[in-house]
Amino acid sequence: MSVPRTQGPTPARTFTQRFSATGRGARLARLLAAHQLTEWGHPHGTEAHDTVILVVAELAANAVLHSRVPGRDFALSLSHDESRGVRIEVTDTHPALPTRKAPDSDESGGRGLVLVDALATAWGVRDRFGPGKTVWAECAIAPRT
Repeated sequence: MSVPRTQGPTPARTFTQRFSATGRGARLARLLAAHQLTEWGHPHGTEAHDTVILVVAELAANAVLHSRVPGRDFALSLSHDESRGVRIEVTDTHPALPTRKAPDSDESGGRGLVLVDALATAWGVRDRFGPGKTVWAECAIAPRT
């Protein structure tokens, strides 16, 4: 007599990569995240894909622009879970914590975390082992049909 198998919850899928703390590194982080989302079934042009990529781009750009330490890099981690969405983590070695501010209308920058706050269901900062911090954000995704 065979025992029936039950299907458990879909396991979380992950992607982690280190990048140079340069504009090129931030661009590569965004491109590889876009590729990974497509592999996970959320192609370019879908709301889930475009939202996650915009958040990745902002957090990677912040790691490069505000947290650059010569000779150091940053890490991007993505975790995908059909029931909870996508969690984005960007880790760098600079100790300064990011701050969300409301820039003046004539400023050319300073809107990154305002955008992350608007797109993500939650975001925050946590310490890491060693110098620096991890900025994380969670984005909801619609179930695939």
